[in-house]
Amino acid sequence: MILDERSYAIWPQYVKDYLHIYETEGMALQVSHLGDLIGWFTTDTGIVNEVVHIWRYADAGDRERRRAAMEADPRWLEFRAKTSHFVQSMRSRILRPTSFSPLR
Repeated sequence: MILDERSYAIWPQYVKDYLHIYETEGMALQVSHLGDLIGWFTTDTGIVNEVVHIWRYADAGDRERRRAAMEADPRWLEFRAKTSHFVQSMRSRILRPTSFSPLR
């Protein structure tokens, strides 16, 4: 199992707009492709205009197949076109649980 942690710095004036469009138009579509959503968060300290989401995959191949299918979906491309101007920067990290992690 791996976790894909994705962080997006959103232009401060657009955080509410981004969250609204994601919740109403993007979330169901993304979950239909990626599957196991662990959580979706906003930050309360530090970079306060950041959103973070974490997805669970069986392995790197599972992640690659699911993300490729999503990127090929015209509905996802339409959603991204609506929201890409809200995003300042993006970071993605792959996390692997330790043998003693409660989340495995």
